[in-house]
Amino acid sequence: MLDFLPLILWLDDMEKTAPYRLHASLGYHLSIAARLQERRLDEQLKTLGLTRTTWCVLLAVGNENLSQPSEIAEFVGIDRTATSRALRQMEADGLLARSSGTEDRRTRRVELTPKGCEAIVTATPFARDNAAIMAENLEPGEQAELIRLLAKLRPADGALLNTL
Repeated sequence: MLDFLPLILWLDDMEKTAPYRLHASLGYHLSIAARLQERRLDEQLKTLGLTRTTWCVLLAVGNENLSQPSEIAEFVGIDRTATSRALRQMEADGLLARSSGTEDRRTRRVELTPKGCEAIVTATPFARDNAAIMAENLEPGEQAELIRLLAKLRPADGALLNTL
């Protein structure tokens, strides 16, 4: 029986010493795709005075009926500090209202204002159009497969970001 261990070690060593090829890098392609998607959406959201973070918070409150800052933070995937900052700004902008909980005054409830509801209605076509631009380059079934694969790359510990 042939011993392939020397060949495997040699190939492994070659891989470690070969030049790093940017265009063969998964990270490069993920970054380019993400930046293109983000810029398209950011430009449109900016016309409404929104950011990707405030858009995601609007969706959490308006479409998912989340009312607790901790639930919103987890849904959006950002930490509590970033969520609090976004909520304060959104309240100042008249997009949502925060109030103390009815049973425990230390808890905070978040609700959309009419302006926040209108922002969702106005911005939803932007998000849908942006998603369609990305999806038009994929074959049927590839979008679901790409989402599945990207979800595998997220940290198992559920680590949150401080910004989107």
